[in-house]
Amino acid sequence: MSVIQPEIAEKVRQLEEKFRNSGQDLGSYLDGLLYDKYLTYWDYIELDTLLSLQKPKTHFPDEEIFIGYHQITELYFKLVLHEMKQLVEVEELNADFFTERLNRIVRYFHILAHSFDVMIKGMDREQFLKFRMALLPASGFQSAQFRMIEIYATPLQNLVLQANREAYRANTNLQEVYQNIYWKRGGISSDTGEKTLTLKQFEQKYDDEFLRLAHKLQGKNLLALYDKLPQEEKNNKNLISALRNLDVAVNVNWLLVHIGAAQRYLVVKKHAVKATGGTNWKEFLPPSFQRIFFFPELWSEEEKKEWGRQWVEEMIN
Repeated sequence: MSVIQPEIAEKVRQLEEKFRNSGQDLGSYLDGLLYDKYLTYWDYIELDTLLSLQKPKTHFPDEEIFIGYHQITELYFKLVLHEMKQLVEVEELNADFFTERLNRIVRYFHILAHSFDVMIKGMDREQFLKFRMALLPASGFQSAQFRMIEIYATPLQNLVLQANREAYRANTNLQEVYQNIYWKRGGISSDTGEKTLTLKQFEQKYDDEFLRLAHKLQGKNLLALYDKLPQEEKNNKNLISALRNLDVAVNVNWLLVHIGAAQRYLVVKKHAVKATGGTNWKEFLPPSFQRIFFFPELWSEEEKKEWGRQWVEEMIN
């Protein structure tokens, strides 16, 4: 008969105390361990289910690349939101914790931006121009998680269309502010001036959810959390750098890689083809047109003026 090692006996005693304190029976849990199957990698990550989610709508092989990359993108957005929720929910926020979580988020966007060559160079152009027509009116414009990332980062007032932003700076009516958010302009048909079906679908499904989130995050979005820190913490150079890096990662670099893809696939003989959903990407994507800043107080007026301008002019002129 084998002898139970002291360290094992101590762990059993700790487990017994844990379950007793929670009103549970350790013996029942030990029975469960006896009957349970060993965990496998493929079961843990739900591999079979994951690999079954790529369902092309056409027979063009490269559509599977298009679906797969967008699903990967949404998984990274989920990780970004996971980090943002931790920041919002932490009881005593300090500069070190804030900086670490921001660096994680920037890392996720860095990976996405650098992997975007899969979209820019990794698909046959003629295939893309054909299979995209079977996807209407669906559009990456309809990424709800990306819009949630924006709402977690900064007040709605900072997301108003640039031309109207100052007029809404002090407006506390979130319903009114939200109706003037910059991306809604991207869902307006450049031909008719009317809302596209892409925008109508998106609004119907998510408007209420976005507004609830904006109300919930008043005074708790990332900019508000930064503003509430003691002055010494606010002056932390690493934290300021991380906040600025996040602004650039989301509001410059992420848009620029999309412009690169649009330039490759949607420019035919120097004329821009409309993006899926009917939006005009040359007016909507360039960061120098939108000038969205999550943390405007961290940027000089000169930096704001030159926001993403040089790269964009080189790409789309």
